[in-house]
Amino acid sequence: MAKDVLCEVNSCKYWAAGNNCNASSIYVVNNRGQNAKNSEETDCKTFEPKI
Repeated sequence: MAKDVLCEVNSCKYWAAGNNCNASSIYVVNNRGQNAKNSEETDCKTFEPKI
């Protein structure tokens, strides 16, 4: 399992300094309905906007 998760989406409530993710778990899905072939075909469902 990944020790460090990096994220550049600073509009997410889990974003932390140094582009770190503070979420306790990460959920990534395939957004094309078939096997993903690159990162553009996936989505992070853990994202929640900062309020």
